Amino acid sequence: MRAMSADSILNHLNSAQRQAVASDAQRLLVLAGAGSGKTRVLVHRIAWLIQARQLAPHNILAVTFTNKAAAEMRHRIEDLLRAPLGAMWVGTFHGIAHRLLRLHWQEAKLPQNFQILDSDDQLRLVKRIIRTLELDETRWPPKQAQAFINSNKDEGLRAEHIDTFGDPHQKTLLTIYQQYQDACDTGGMVDFAELLLRSHELWLKQPALLQHYRQRFRHVLVDEFQDTNRIQYAWLRVLVGNDGHTGITIVGDDDQSIYGWRGARIENIRQFGDDFGRTEVVKLEQNYRSTSVILNAANGVIAHNRDRLGKNLWTTGDEGEPISVYAGFNEVDEARFIAERIQQALQQGFRRDDIAILYRSNAQSRVLEEAMLRASIAYRIYGGHRFFERAEIKNALAYLRLLQHRDDDAAFERVVNTPTRGLGDKSIERIRAVARELKVPLWQASLQILHHKELATKAANALKGFLALIEQLDQETRGVGLAEQAERVIHGTGLLTFHQNEKDDRGEARAENLKELINACAEFEASLDQDSPSLAAFLDHAALEAGETQADADEDSVQMMTLHSAKGLEFPIVFMAGVEEGLFPSMQSVDDPGRMEEERRLAYVGITRAMKKLYLTYAESRRIYGTEALHAPSRFIREIPLHLLQEVRAAARITRPMSSSDNSYSGGRSGVREPVRSYGGARMQAADSPYQLGRSVRHPKFGDGVIMGCEGQGPNAQVRVNFAGVGEKRLVAQYARLEML
Repeated sequence: MRAMSADSILNHLNSAQRQAVASDAQRLLVLAGAGSGKTRVLVHRIAWLIQARQLAPHNILAVTFTNKAAAEMRHRIEDLLRAPLGAMWVGTFHGIAHRLLRLHWQEAKLPQNFQILDSDDQLRLVKRIIRTLELDETRWPPKQAQAFINSNKDEGLRAEHIDTFGDPHQKTLLTIYQQYQDACDTGGMVDFAELLLRSHELWLKQPALLQHYRQRFRHVLVDEFQDTNRIQYAWLRVLVGNDGHTGITIVGDDDQSIYGWRGARIENIRQFGDDFGRTEVVKLEQNYRSTSVILNAANGVIAHNRDRLGKNLWTTGDEGEPISVYAGFNEVDEARFIAERIQQALQQGFRRDDIAILYRSNAQSRVLEEAMLRASIAYRIYGGHRFFERAEIKNALAYLRLLQHRDDDAAFERVVNTPTRGLGDKSIERIRAVARELKVPLWQASLQILHHKELATKAANALKGFLALIEQLDQETRGVGLAEQAERVIHGTGLLTFHQNEKDDRGEARAENLKELINACAEFEASLDQDSPSLAAFLDHAALEAGETQADADEDSVQMMTLHSAKGLEFPIVFMAGVEEGLFPSMQSVDDPGRMEEERRLAYVGITRAMKKLYLTYAESRRIYGTEALHAPSRFIREIPLHLLQEVRAAARITRPMSSSDNSYSGGRSGVREPVRSYGGARMQAADSPYQLGRSVRHPKFGDGVIMGCEGQGPNAQVRVNFAGVGEKRLVAQYARLEML
């Protein structure tokens, strides 16, 4: 089959795409907006370099962020060129670093058959180091130490490079890091973070080898550049160099940089031109995915971030439907509305897998899952487990089951050493053996072992402490409500702290799920008759919920996922749930401008997942720790131009907002539509008003608080502020003496 000509590579590309593909620049930044065809540009760029610039595949290095993306890129290039790529290197950062180390193991001071540690292997080794150092695992959680090691390696830091500044906690973590690295070096082991760090050091310590690869790789292409961390950026800078011999094309979008919490640095794409030299920038702004209404909404939100590289998405496609906004009375009403709208969409001919429900926090899925089950709508948690199947929830339920029934062996085994309390595998196996010999439950076997002093002192004390903890919690929680019982167990067992200390991206999510379990208990308790045995009934309910399996991977089902998981995906219909202050944006981001901007980028990503129809929903009140709390609608709703929104009322009536010079939006259940409207008892102000919902303020008498609403305008406006420890106060603006924080 005849190879494709250079000119034909540019066919069917728009003008910006052609400019990017055919650029002669040695430093090229392709700023690719959502749905603008960035993968197409990358593939055609590589084909152009081979056909028009006469580079051999051997001279090209292409870096992606997943093995799946790398395989797809290679396949598409071969299809386009109608020829195999042979020696071209295409892979992830870690995959390419691994390839280098295998080829140059001697220069990297590694054994030829070095072993790669996966995350579980690494954690086991860290645990072994902590035991060797005779540290208490409850005070020095292995996952926290593992995260410390990996995060420092991602920053390019060996143990000897880190200054503890006299901090004893940091000093101990540093000791663990050093002992861990010594064990890896002795055993010929390399973890994932080490792959990049070691290959970066290979460049620096072996200049002849570096020069060889600079001569070989005439052009480097990097996808999703906004997601690179410090060591990846440094690795590229050293490889590409400053002599201009090696060209580099990066493709990314600073507006979609949402992984700062796991080490990605938005500064990398912003400072690329400063660090790599004179750069040509090509913006891909034409979107092929979404309607103009959805794109204009995304543009309106992201425009509130500062220091952007700047672009504006547009389409030649349909204008599309307005964005529907629904204010639920509470999270249950919000979930019911979403389920009803999904049923309507299915009746209109949409498939279930045309629909996605996105949420900020994993904990939100519980109420949404229950609504899907009640409506008999098949669904799937994308990339995760259903609520009652999550490890942290199973741990908490196991403790509750032991309060109810001491002879529950499955519950006993699950939590006897969770959180870790010094019971090793041998001790637990001894308990099992005695239980088998005596034909008694593990609880009774434990009592026998303690009575006969069959365990070493440390293990015996740990087992005795566990049994005493269960008895103590049982006594303390008798006669209290189910929600309070769950709350005391989650805190009293140390589960919340244990999971919060998981410093990877799962720690915060697991802590939020445990708090959501308290809400689940409160809701369940409220639904029962007073005489019902609430704990037993709830445990049965949880078991039945866990038994309701979600849809199979290949089954037509509604996709439910966090906003972070949704990046790179697209759906005809998207529901963004929980779009309210304190949840999205999260409470932790309110006082941190950097985190707030990342939350806004996350909103931008969520909005641009929708192709045809977007719903934004929130709850006027939501249970937190089993207690109802009022929330204002998210600032991200207010940042969308008013004419793009429509309010969906509880009775399914739809009202289009009046045009308004202040471009503010608020919704609610009143039938009046004004330029500044009532929404759930709160009022949304114009963008230039100082009394924005959710804004932190300080009062000379009442202290710090958060604005919950404002009625009227000018000096006579009445501002509602919720003050910590004082409660809600209504103040007249001109006399309020509020300091904006």
